[in-house]
Amino acid sequence: TCCRVHDDSAHREDEPLLGDKERQAVNMLVELFERRSTVSFYEGEPLKALSTLVYSDIYHLQLSAATAFSEISEIDTRPVSREALEPILYLLQSPHIDVQHGASAALGNLAVNMDNKLLIVRMGGLEPLIRQMLSPNIDAQINSVGCITNLATAEENKMRIAKSGALLPLTRLARSRDIRVQRNAAGALLNMTHSAEHRQQLISAGSVPVLVELLGTDDQELQYYATTALSNIAVDESGRRLLWETQPTLVDALIRFVDASTIKVQCQAILTLRNLASDDQYQIQIVEKGGLDSLLPLLQSAYDPLVISAAACLRNLSIHPDNEEHILSSGILPCLVGLVSHPGSEEVQCHVISALRNLVANNDADKMPFVEAGLFEHIKEVLLDPHTSDVVMSEMVAALSVFVLDESLWSHMVDCGFLELLIPLTRAEAIELQYNACAIISSLASKASEIGDRLEQVWDKPDGGLQSYLASFLAIDEGMDPLLRSVAIWTVLMLLEGGTPQLVRLVTGHPSIVKNIEKIAEMGALSEEKARHSAYASAGSAAGLRVSRAFESDLYGDDAENGDDADEDIYNRMENLAQDVMALVHNLEY
Repeated sequence: TCCRVHDDSAHREDEPLLGDKERQAVNMLVELFERRSTVSFYEGEPLKALSTLVYSDIYHLQLSAATAFSEISEIDTRPVSREALEPILYLLQSPHIDVQHGASAALGNLAVNMDNKLLIVRMGGLEPLIRQMLSPNIDAQINSVGCITNLATAEENKMRIAKSGALLPLTRLARSRDIRVQRNAAGALLNMTHSAEHRQQLISAGSVPVLVELLGTDDQELQYYATTALSNIAVDESGRRLLWETQPTLVDALIRFVDASTIKVQCQAILTLRNLASDDQYQIQIVEKGGLDSLLPLLQSAYDPLVISAAACLRNLSIHPDNEEHILSSGILPCLVGLVSHPGSEEVQCHVISALRNLVANNDADKMPFVEAGLFEHIKEVLLDPHTSDVVMSEMVAALSVFVLDESLWSHMVDCGFLELLIPLTRAEAIELQYNACAIISSLASKASEIGDRLEQVWDKPDGGLQSYLASFLAIDEGMDPLLRSVAIWTVLMLLEGGTPQLVRLVTGHPSIVKNIEKIAEMGALSEEKARHSAYASAGSAAGLRVSRAFESDLYGDDAENGDDADEDIYNRMENLAQDVMALVHNLEY
């Protein structure tokens, strides 16, 4: 064992002879190491024996203790006490580099345990580790940086590490010629990028140029650490601005990784591009440098994390109107549409439908490619699937609320049967889903002169049909959000203005719809509701931001504001809409 070897060499003439206590400790440890798998060295007599060696004046006994702690901690990383850490931290401050080496190796091993990570830092372990990082000895650098890498995974430790002065030597060591030191240093820098405050401290330490340099290495671990750290830095606007101003080759390097690298580096490179593409200039640059050609194969991958990353990146790229033509001409559209009903990945579905929504909103050209790719059939498949989550359902319906505003798309929505699918969603528990379903129906109602027969067909089915939705939202004695009620009144107005004679008879002949609108017009029935719903109206105003343009432009003016004035404005406009309906009803009667 390590103890026996160093005990033999301890009889050199230039070192003092062992005392009785030291000899007893060595003999005990030699015996204990023979059955080390059954012994706990972090407490009791074994720890006392090791501590005897630690605090000895004999160098070789200290080295034996450091080596013993290093070997023990490789197989036993349980949470330890302050009493067990104190001798290891003492050894870490030895003037002998090999003793330091063993102690830092032991701390690095113990630092895989969360309790130990915190205790090491609380007991002052950072300062001697930083001194070791500054050593010219490669082994000392490897162990000390590796230990700090492990310590930096604990949130509590990160601020102390940042304030300890460790970031500058870590950044310098990320340029080391020794790959092991580089990996440990890059890993430590990565672990310090998980909060905005620490990312700023890394930027101040000059870490960003070093991380970008590491993208040029052939080592895949370094590539992964660097891309992941840069992805985190690119979360912040200030980080993206620094990268844009100082790292002109960054996008080229990331696209190279997307085209040819390991899967985990590919994923991180794409996620970095996605975060960069939060800004206009990067959205344009990524497309100009061929990013779309790199994304298409990944969207077709059988590996979901790659598909998710690529879809998220494309969603951000689709935000910029100047990219719309490039995306549609790249051949990506059929792939995107097919992923709308991607099985088993909500993230993919949400990203691709958001991208498609952006492309439609930004596109003034022919929308038939969207229809021909089967966009509405795929969305319908998702809405009909009983396993579709509210999150995905909300994203799909939010996209439909954009598509319905397009003159070349709304009729395809009707032909595909979305009226029948949306009526039940007016009673959805998810408020945004409910708002958008109602808004889409109101937009389609504004086409009553063209689709009156389809609106007649859904008057009483499914789930009670259009009449049941309108009646429930207009009932005075129910606690209805005033904005939703206004959408319902607007829908009635559209049905009366443009509907077929039969549709008009269905609306005016309903036992409660017109009667309740008349009460709303008089406002007397709303006096108590105003007090009850003033808080809810504010929430409704925010949730209604995606209401169709046709409804929104009439309900709100450009000067609509939040707060109490906006609440009052909603009620006033609701009253005006109701009065418009009643005026139209009276005209129809006469």
